[in-house]
Amino acid sequence: MANPEHMEIQQDLENYKTTSGKVSLIDQEARQHMEDYSAGVRHYDKEEYELAIEFLERALKGYYSEDEDCQIMCEGPQRFEEHEYLDYKAGLYEAIADHYMQVLACKHDCVRELATRSGRISPIENFLPLHYDYLQFAYYRVGDYIKALECAKSYLLFHPDDEDVLENAGYYEGLLEGTVDPATIKPRKEARALLRRHKLESQLLQVAAAGLGYAYTELNYWNRYGARQDEHSVPSSISSEPEDGPRLSLTKKPMPKPDRELKEGGPLLYSDVKFVYNSEQLNGTQRVLLDNVISEEQCRELHRVASGIMLAGDGYRGKTSPHTPNERFEGATVLKALKYGYEGRVPLKSARLFYDISEKARRIVQSYFQLNSTLYFSYTHLVCRTALSGQQERRNDLSHPIHADNCLLDPEANECWKEPPAYTFRDYSALLYMNADFEGGEFIFTEMDAKTVTASIKPKCGRMISFSSGGENPHGVKAVTKGQRCAVALWFTLDPLYRELERIQADEVIAMLDQEHLGPSEMNINPKDEL
Repeated sequence: MANPEHMEIQQDLENYKTTSGKVSLIDQEARQHMEDYSAGVRHYDKEEYELAIEFLERALKGYYSEDEDCQIMCEGPQRFEEHEYLDYKAGLYEAIADHYMQVLACKHDCVRELATRSGRISPIENFLPLHYDYLQFAYYRVGDYIKALECAKSYLLFHPDDEDVLENAGYYEGLLEGTVDPATIKPRKEARALLRRHKLESQLLQVAAAGLGYAYTELNYWNRYGARQDEHSVPSSISSEPEDGPRLSLTKKPMPKPDRELKEGGPLLYSDVKFVYNSEQLNGTQRVLLDNVISEEQCRELHRVASGIMLAGDGYRGKTSPHTPNERFEGATVLKALKYGYEGRVPLKSARLFYDISEKARRIVQSYFQLNSTLYFSYTHLVCRTALSGQQERRNDLSHPIHADNCLLDPEANECWKEPPAYTFRDYSALLYMNADFEGGEFIFTEMDAKTVTASIKPKCGRMISFSSGGENPHGVKAVTKGQRCAVALWFTLDPLYRELERIQADEVIAMLDQEHLGPSEMNINPKDEL
């Protein structure tokens, strides 16, 4: 659960599943209300609305039952990290009030606890309201307009200004006109009770924080942007002139506004670089495919230096097969290449080429996506993956499982958790390919489900794919079934605090080489650009 991209464990689980019926398997991490919710959403996506209703209603029942248990577990002694127990001095009444507030804070946090999957830190945003959101449309599709209106009104308790659901509720009221008085259909009492309690808890905590002098921040776990980003995410505006009777049109919920304006289409800076596809042509956001970023000769030279400096498992904590047992991974950093060149173990010109082409790629990415601030290296890695002979038959895994570069992809929840151990500071990524003489190894983009492929790219010398590093761009690599696939992998950040240390040291090596009059780079790149 905490490491969904761990290939060996995934394969072990598949092996365990083949023993189904022979042994009893129990998922010790499963939370039943979460399992029912996920099952309900899967049926909803398949337009199996009766089954969706069954599982989502069961999930709601389980949620409220778990909420009662969570409340009870908060009773009793509390121990918070922020509390200064050794230096704590208070009178009887102050101590009682303080303890009660700690218990209350624990109970108030049950909203987050029940919306957080096992192994995750961040909760599913808008988790409880989403149950009612899915149900209101599912009930409409099975013809139960009373339940549809009831669930719509329940959802509106949490988000009274949601225009989409307000329109839906009005539409359901119209369908019931003349048969049932819509005013008699109320939101579900358990939703009303929980929301009333949650608001009262919040008020008490804020008053106590001011009175007892401790810091308290109210967090909103019912953010409306916490919705599935697909065509069935939530029913929205109703067609005013339907073709075949009343119907609902399905549209996407708006994504949260990014902290910067997203642009693309800037100059490529180098006349020999060829534009191939933009984001729209690659069926995504913040994506670009380029050719001729480096020449055939540069590819060959880089491949020669790679064979002289790469070590198995370099960059993968010593693991020679970090993503799949069917391939061997070798890598090297730009600093290592320069050190080997300075020591004469590889041609210095070839070693410096690695530094120069990575800087060229950085400049292109910064310019094409029209970034208003400097793009810094966060990691630079030359990596080759080689198919292991005798292990390619009936192979069904990937060379690199589907993932995102700055968050933990959770396909079942349709979320990407921006939390450790993900490299949350990464903003853009790029892969510059060095060869095409291998089989398999296509780079793929997928939807958040990690299954639906939206674009597939065949590597070749000089080809570069670049994209933003977030959950909008899940990607992976298909199995390399024959030969060796090599590329320069580049990750960038807009935050100078997370600049790659080895890159800064590489800049210093370049400066030292220039001072020794070893000649400027062929690309005339100023190593101080990074500084």
